[in-house]
Amino acid sequence: MFRRHKQVSGSATIADGAMVEARQVSKSYRTEEVVVHALRDVSLSIERGEMVAVMGPSGCGKTTLLNTLSGLDSIDAGEIVISGQPLHTLSDRQRTGYRARSMGFIFQSFNLMPVLNAVENVELPLLVSGVRLDAARKRALDTLDKVGLADRAHHRPNQLSGGQQQRVAIARALVNNPAIIWADEPTGNLDSDTSRDVLDLMLQLNRENKQTFVIVTHDPAVGALADRIVQMKDGRIVSPVEQPERIAIGA
Repeated sequence: MFRRHKQVSGSATIADGAMVEARQVSKSYRTEEVVVHALRDVSLSIERGEMVAVMGPSGCGKTTLLNTLSGLDSIDAGEIVISGQPLHTLSDRQRTGYRARSMGFIFQSFNLMPVLNAVENVELPLLVSGVRLDAARKRALDTLDKVGLADRAHHRPNQLSGGQQQRVAIARALVNNPAIIWADEPTGNLDSDTSRDVLDLMLQLNRENKQTFVIVTHDPAVGALADRIVQMKDGRIVSPVEQPERIAIGA
């Protein structure tokens, strides 16, 4: 059974109990010569366990939206609440701690530490959060097993294929059992077959673990797998799309 979800934008009331709530969020970047209005009064609600794809042309504000919603970047105006936590009221240090405890991140460039092997990369968020090394190692190995890389635990990134590196990055994002996972172009550096494998893995994890996924992408295949597409243009949400049904794994 496939889920249907509704988009909230503008001045509409955002549903209680949502995983992500954003109200009239604005963000500008200033240089000596120009001001770029990256986000303009964006309001959005994302439900717990939902997989949302954020799409639109280059420069429309997709990555800025992900960075502000996740607390990687500050906002100029508005409100952001993640699982009941008003993120916009926290200091930089508090936001960093909250991200380490409650969020996972997947990036196009993998962002793996080249001098560390797979299991050491995966356990990093746990060690930053104060988990003991032996406990962190066990959880990291268990998570690598979930993404099908138990036999590559002691390989460094340069000994892994692009798809395997992205699976390590996904394991790192999952290891602290986050309520929400943010992904920025997670298939951007992968060929089409490997991209499909990674997308199938993310969809499987979303379904099995009921974790919320917010994915910035140019890839229509990613949008087809999501519960919902949020379309952006010029820093605004312009046409929320409700998926008639989600494409099944392996279709």
